[in-house]
Amino acid sequence: MSKTVELARHLEKLHINNMYKTDFYWTWDKTDDEIDAVFTVADALRDLRERNKSTKVFNSGLGISLFRDNSTRTRFSFASACNLLGLEEQVLDEKKSQIAHGETVRETANMVSFMADVIGIRDDMYIHQGHEYQKTFMDALEEGYRDGILEQRPTLVNLQCDVDHPTQCMADMLHVIHYFGGVENLKGKKVAMTWAYSPSYGKPLSVPQGVIGLFTRFGMDVTLAHPEGYDVFPEVEEIARKNCEKYGSKFHKTNDMKEAFRDADIVYPKSWAPFQAMERRSELYVKGDQKGIDELEKELLAQNAEHKDWTCSEEMMKLTKDGKALYLHCLPADISGLSCPEGEVDNSVFDRYLVPLYKQASFKPYIIAAMIFLAQVKDPVKALMELDAADNKRKMF
Repeated sequence: MSKTVELARHLEKLHINNMYKTDFYWTWDKTDDEIDAVFTVADALRDLRERNKSTKVFNSGLGISLFRDNSTRTRFSFASACNLLGLEEQVLDEKKSQIAHGETVRETANMVSFMADVIGIRDDMYIHQGHEYQKTFMDALEEGYRDGILEQRPTLVNLQCDVDHPTQCMADMLHVIHYFGGVENLKGKKVAMTWAYSPSYGKPLSVPQGVIGLFTRFGMDVTLAHPEGYDVFPEVEEIARKNCEKYGSKFHKTNDMKEAFRDADIVYPKSWAPFQAMERRSELYVKGDQKGIDELEKELLAQNAEHKDWTCSEEMMKLTKDGKALYLHCLPADISGLSCPEGEVDNSVFDRYLVPLYKQASFKPYIIAAMIFLAQVKDPVKALMELDAADNKRKMF
C-alpha cells in the first residue's frame, strides 16, 4: 500500500465536507479536522510527486496571484502549487493594470476571474487594511458569481494579510510534525516565538500571530517574547489563550528573550513592528501622508536599535533544551555578519540550520496546493486514490 493510499484512508475519517468551495483566510477559522486534512493532502501530493506521479486535477484554468508586498518563497510556492495541480498562474501586477487608472476592486476582481479557480492575495503592509482588501475582493467575486458573470466562484488563499500568514505557519507546523516524528510527539514541547532585532522597518505582525494562533492547538507550551511596546493583536492573543483551554497547551508572555529560549524545543526569532505603530502607519497611509510615514519609519528604526541584544546568538541557543532547539524562520532572515552588521540571528547559527530551514520552506508549495485541492475537488479521497492508481507519469524517463 502506498503512502498516498494510507493518507487518503485517513482523510476519509475526517469531517471536511464544508471545505469544498470555501476560502482560506485564517487558520483559526478551520476545524481540527480541516487543519488535519490540509496536512494530509499536502503529504499525499508530495508523495505522489516524489514517485513521479501526475497530480494534475485540472486540465485548464487559472490561478491569479496578487502580491501587494514583496515576496520570494510565497510567490514561487503559489506558482508551484498551481502548476502541480494543472493550473496556469497569471500574475496581476497592479502597476501594469487599470488599477493604476482608478479601476475599482469590484471591477478588477471580476475582470481577472472569468476562468480563474483560485485567487492568491498578499496584502500585509497595513493594519486593518490587508484582510479587508481580501474580503472586499472576494465579496465582489461572490456577487459576480451570483449574478451569472462568472461561471465559477474562485477560491481565495490568503498568502499573507495583516492578521495571519496561514500558508507560512501551516508549512512551519508540518515541518515541526515531521521533525518530531508525528503530532503525538508535540504535546508539552516548548516553542519560543520571540521578537528579534532588525535594521529594517515595518515587518508585518502576521507570522508571530499565525504561530501563536496555530501552535497552541497542538498541546505545546508557546511563549511569546518581545520588548515592551512590541505587542501583537490582542484579539489573536485571546485566540491563543482559548486554544490553551481547549487543547491543554500553554501560552505565556514575557519581555525577556532569555526566559523564552530557556529549555525551548523550538525557537522562532523574528522581527515585527509594534502593533500601535503599525496602526499609526495605516492611518497615515489612508491620509496619503508620505512625509508622516517617512518620519514614523525613522522613529521605529531608532526604537528597534534600542534592542540590538534581542538576537539569536550562539549564547542564546545554549539556553535551549540540550542546546539543540529546532530553529525556525520564515525567511529571509537578517543575518548578523552576512546580510547586515547586526540582525536577527548570528551567521554561525543560521548556517548550522540551513538544511532544516530549506526543508521548512519546501512544505509551503504543498500546503498551498492542498488548500486549493480541498476547496476545488468535491471528493478529495476519490481523487487521491485515482491519482495514485493512474499510470500518468509527471515526466517520462
